[in-house]
Amino acid sequence: MRRARSIVIAGWLLGLAALIVVISRTPFSTDMSAFLPRAPAPEQQALVDQLREGVASRIVLAAIEGADAATRASLSRAMAQRLRDDPAFARVENGESGGTSADQSFVWRNRYVLSAAVDAERFTAAGLRRALERDLEILASGMDPLLKASITRDPTGEAIGLAQTLGGEVHREIRAGVWTARDGARALLLFQTRAAGFDVDGQEHAVDAIAGAFAAARAAQPAAAGARLVMSGPGVFAVRTRAAMKHDVSLYSTVAMSVIVALLLLLYRSLPVLLLTLAPVVSAALAGLAAVGLCFGFVHGITVGFGITLIGEAVDYAIYLFVQSKGQGGTATTLRRIMPTLQLGVLVSICGFAAMLFSSFTGFVQLGVFTIAGLAVALGVTRFVLPRLVPAEFAWTGELVPASRLLALVQRAGALRWVLLALVAFALAGVQARRGDLWQDELSSMSPIPAADLALDGDLRRDIGAPDVRYIVTASAPDREAVLEAGERTDAVLRELVAAGVLSGFDAPGRYLPSARMQAARVAALPPPAVLRTALAEALTGLPFRPESFEPFLAEVAAARAAPPLTRAALDGTALALKVDSLLLERADRWIATLPLRDVRDPGRVSRALATLPAPARGRVVLVDLKTESDALLHRYRHEAILLALLGAVAIAGLLLVWLRSLRMTLAVLAPLAVAVIGTVGVLTLGAGRLSIFNVFGLLLVIAVGSNYCLFFLRGDLSGERGAATVGSLLAANLCTVIGFGALGLSHLPVLFDIGRTVALGTALSLVAAAILTPGLARSQAAGTPA
Repeated sequence: MRRARSIVIAGWLLGLAALIVVISRTPFSTDMSAFLPRAPAPEQQALVDQLREGVASRIVLAAIEGADAATRASLSRAMAQRLRDDPAFARVENGESGGTSADQSFVWRNRYVLSAAVDAERFTAAGLRRALERDLEILASGMDPLLKASITRDPTGEAIGLAQTLGGEVHREIRAGVWTARDGARALLLFQTRAAGFDVDGQEHAVDAIAGAFAAARAAQPAAAGARLVMSGPGVFAVRTRAAMKHDVSLYSTVAMSVIVALLLLLYRSLPVLLLTLAPVVSAALAGLAAVGLCFGFVHGITVGFGITLIGEAVDYAIYLFVQSKGQGGTATTLRRIMPTLQLGVLVSICGFAAMLFSSFTGFVQLGVFTIAGLAVALGVTRFVLPRLVPAEFAWTGELVPASRLLALVQRAGALRWVLLALVAFALAGVQARRGDLWQDELSSMSPIPAADLALDGDLRRDIGAPDVRYIVTASAPDREAVLEAGERTDAVLRELVAAGVLSGFDAPGRYLPSARMQAARVAALPPPAVLRTALAEALTGLPFRPESFEPFLAEVAAARAAPPLTRAALDGTALALKVDSLLLERADRWIATLPLRDVRDPGRVSRALATLPAPARGRVVLVDLKTESDALLHRYRHEAILLALLGAVAIAGLLLVWLRSLRMTLAVLAPLAVAVIGTVGVLTLGAGRLSIFNVFGLLLVIAVGSNYCLFFLRGDLSGERGAATVGSLLAANLCTVIGFGALGLSHLPVLFDIGRTVALGTALSLVAAAILTPGLARSQAAGTPA
């Protein structure tokens, strides 16, 4: 006997060690594409591309407030100078002239293939004359000091035009040499991180670097003591949300665990038994993580957080075992009696969550695998390990409330069934009346970002002219050249819309890497050296320029004619490389060009204009409204979650009917669960409340946990000491669940708030409904009432 005990315990410990090894080798991801469809529509693919690699997802907006304008400008310059050397950033802008030397050099060398203004007429005598006369006017006005340094090398102004075009066609207020808000109260900076938008660790490093640069700059300037830094952007929000999630989970889990431990100590009056209660939970969590890692090669952070809350059911198993051992001959005898009920309860839970395995979202499948593996292992540990760790003669002797009083309440609870059903009918009527306004339809409604932070983000975007991160145009084609050409055709249409005031601007990959065909056309527009020299001489007639001063211009045009075509490799070492890689994406069988739009005033007109473009071979050009697509994705989440939940409910009903072999007994289990679900939904939607997808998953857990209550009321002896022990174990398990999830329901984060309050309320209603309905139906069946 001792040898068998040692073998089981050693096997369990070795199993835990193996699970830990698997988990230690499994990467953890925060990439939200795991919660996007595995076969997304093009518009949804555009959404995930922007979440993962889009330029907008890499932008951090910063503003310096307080102090005086000169001090703010000085702080801005100091921060920019320090962070331009930081490899975490591909781009640091604050309005100072120029940019990185590598970017300036690249644009200057390749200005004739990058400039959309280059055509043959521009280099005729007439075209050069117009350019030179314009140069004279600008020089006389003193408006552009850069022109004086470049006029003899670039009289047509290609580099200056490119600086304006690549700067985003946005007018920004400049005071003391740096960007400022329109009211002059803030100095503005814009950062583009090298870390992708979904890389929260990388974004956190960048945010910390910006804060560190500001702190260093302020410390070096005594007049800056009153200055403060504010930041915004997707990466900033992601970092803050993760920090808030960690804080809330840590805080409320600690509070809940402290109360639960105190409750169980009061219940068991034994510290070793308390620790043993956690053995199934720990084993379940490790098994769930390892199973997901083995099946998918990675574990998503949401799977960890949400999955572990689902394993909350596992703590009930040890409570049932230990509490029901009172006066029943110890744990071994109790285990033999309750194991059939626990097995059926686990099978019910597995049926419910198995439906998630058919989801089209990898993240949902992970949740299903985690829960199924975890609950199966928790039951196995309860069945085989706990009896060998607890002395066979151990029996619980405490009680939360007097056993006779508790049992008497349950025995009289059936009298309330009509009151309960009336309340359910009232809740159902309320839900039916709200059926058109029952669900949260916008993804923003579930955002954990405070309204003040969103308002700040809007202010900074307007002042700095950052993309509004809503409308983009995507062009797809089989290869890079084809998609660049499609993007250039789209570029021409969008320029017309900008001129018409339909939008204020846009960006496009062809601005930084034109297609080979476009480059060839621009090079062909450059005249041979002799022709250009003659045209220039004619253009200079009567103008106050010395002809020999333009020899650099002639030499550089000749060099441009002979230069090899510009390729992606030529951008390496510049900030423009990351921009091109963000706007030009390669997929398995195609390339996608992304053109972000700014201030779209008439989306319908943009769509109609794009419809006139010829579609690329095996590709398409389409306007994507990222807000609409994100809301549509939420609708798909919800539809699939509800469908899977219904499939799980059907599977549960079928399992119970086969196992119990009685329609009335099956209804005795299902009826309280239905009451709990309807009652929970009714309470959650009182007033202006709406349901979210998190509530749906919370209801799945309500069914999983509540089914155990129903089964014990159905199959247990609700009389004498055994009945009191059964009811006591259900009350203790329910209190632990309500406390644990009720604490999470105090969080201000939607995912924790919605799941916490749903499970706490739903499991409490499950216990009450099971006590009122199940025993009466069970007695009717036992008495031979027709089913």
